[in-house]
Amino acid sequence: MCVHAHPDDESSKGAATMARYVREGIEVLVVTCTGGERGDVLNPKMDRPEVQQNLPRIRNEEMARAREILGVDQHWLGFTDSGLPEGWLPDSGIPLPDDAFYLVPTEKAAAPLVEIMRSFRPHVVTTYDEEGGYPHPDHVKTHEVSVAAFRAAGDPQAHPDRGEPWQPLKLYYSHSFGKARIESLHHAMLDAGLESPYADWLSGDRDWARDKSERVTTRVECADCFDLRDEALKAHATQVDPDGFWFAIPREIQQAAWPTEDFELVESHLPTRLPEDDLFAGLR
Repeated sequence: MCVHAHPDDESSKGAATMARYVREGIEVLVVTCTGGERGDVLNPKMDRPEVQQNLPRIRNEEMARAREILGVDQHWLGFTDSGLPEGWLPDSGIPLPDDAFYLVPTEKAAAPLVEIMRSFRPHVVTTYDEEGGYPHPDHVKTHEVSVAAFRAAGDPQAHPDRGEPWQPLKLYYSHSFGKARIESLHHAMLDAGLESPYADWLSGDRDWARDKSERVTTRVECADCFDLRDEALKAHATQVDPDGFWFAIPREIQQAAWPTEDFELVESHLPTRLPEDDLFAGLR
């Protein structure tokens, strides 16, 4: 089970890993916490009034195409996108809409996810770290809700009206954009005689304080599924420009320079040896 904040997050964070496991015959369920209702149209080719006016419906349709490409099942948790006011941080005091997912009490927001966990009965759960991967209110809330549900799903005293208890065995945080990966891709582009899209990131004064590279415990080799990841991401046409930044590095360079997607094992109910190369290490 992979818990994400918005439609498109599943395709930009761990998508090739999911596709690999689907190929291996493992059931994969994406849980999407919100509908992305307050997102912007980030692809200039799609930035038209009729798209913005129908964005919730269109993002739902995009999600349907992406899950078909990846071969996963998907469930909407049903909460409302919080939006991202300029300058927002958890302690900023900047207000959010009254119906924002971020403002739902964590125990209440976790209850439907507990029910899905008890029904689907996953062995492995992935989500975001304590900062949400980046400080978006819905990503931070997704982290809080995922951790709470992981811990409550196996507790018969917690949410007794939400199904028979089931304890997932391993909880991971996804770390998709660590500095080590960025540096590897940057130098691979230069070695190929190509311009790197990360040059400004690495030569400027970019703040790497949130880099989590050293926390990675598990690198899942999934380069053979990068094509499915890319197609799933392109399915979210309102969010991703197929000629833009996401696709600036040729796939073959990515496959050679960094053929894995990376995770941090944060809770486990069975013994496992670190580092790992498989989210199902100890379960096979």
